[in-house]
Amino acid sequence: MTDQQITKLFGKALRKYGLVVDGDYILAGLSGGKDSMALLRLLALRSRIFKPRFRVEAAFVRMTNIPYQNDETYLQEFAESLGVKLHIVETAFDESTDHRHTPCFLCSWNRRKALFNLAQELGCNKIALGHNLDDLMQTALMNMTFVGRFEAMTPLLQMNRMPIAIIRPLCLIREADVEEYAQRQGFRKQLKNCPYENDSHRHNMKSIIAQLEQMNPEFSYSLLRALHLQDNKSE
Repeated sequence: MTDQQITKLFGKALRKYGLVVDGDYILAGLSGGKDSMALLRLLALRSRIFKPRFRVEAAFVRMTNIPYQNDETYLQEFAESLGVKLHIVETAFDESTDHRHTPCFLCSWNRRKALFNLAQELGCNKIALGHNLDDLMQTALMNMTFVGRFEAMTPLLQMNRMPIAIIRPLCLIREADVEEYAQRQGFRKQLKNCPYENDSHRHNMKSIIAQLEQMNPEFSYSLLRALHLQDNKSE
């Protein structure tokens, strides 16, 4: 998929799900991974277009109790090259205090909490996350398997207890296409050494989806139609 096609799908998601409107002040999560870097670049470029008019800043959440190494200087330079201000915040979690949830869940929950706190401090009304289409499919299968509910993460989620919405502008783009986009843009890969990375349900679902697509090359399209995320194969 070309950069032009990526940009087109990005714009389609913004329009189809009403993710961005005039006056939005968006905080984008920047982890250093391909998805978050693609998200920030596409948002920054889009913000230069006359309509809709919106502001975007970025946040990197440093998890102090996990040896997950990132080149923060590189991320700072990357954000600056896009004309975006980068905020760096710290947080941590203690897995020994919660045996009901996996370390991956606790890490994600605490990172999200840090983003919400910063967004409220800055006065942002939206938080942009880099979940791609594969993430949405994996979530749907996890919910079906472990919760008994067939639904994915929504492209737009308005929070009930605060005037902030979560948006996922990469929701129509496959992970492989984001990977190719990142390579063409020359995004520098960060060192990933999270001790829990291969123990999550999401990692397992990624493998299951790959097996199902080997059995049926049309599987992803069937799943997306069932989730009402894709109308037909040509889109």
